Amino acid sequence: MPDHDPVVYSTQYGRHCPDCGLPVERCTCSRTAAPPPGDGVARVGIETKGRGGKVVTVVRGLRLTRPEMASLTTLLKKRCGCGGALKDWVIELQGDRREAVVAELTRLGHRAKKAGG
Repeated sequence: MPDHDPVVYSTQYGRHCPDCGLPVERCTCSRTAAPPPGDGVARVGIETKGRGGKVVTVVRGLRLTRPEMASLTTLLKKRCGCGGALKDWVIELQGDRREAVVAELTRLGHRAKKAGG
């Protein structure tokens, strides 16, 4: 039996990796370092559920490493002039930015399509 309980969630950093104990965004373990399976096509849609009626543009399906996803998130936030975050391999941007995101992803060489919404 371990002599301490590993942190799995903190209010400052959110979820923690059970293997290395780092926040999931900074985890370098093989378990969380690989992107989820998919076809590599970026699906760009909008969501409002659970956000108090606010519209959020979501990008799913990219097969990139976590550092690549983080830098792409930063780039898209700058290009769209909005806030956003990377959560569980999904890029979230504030507002309806589908057209601009699809255009930017295509310009960067990714396959992207606008999802319903």
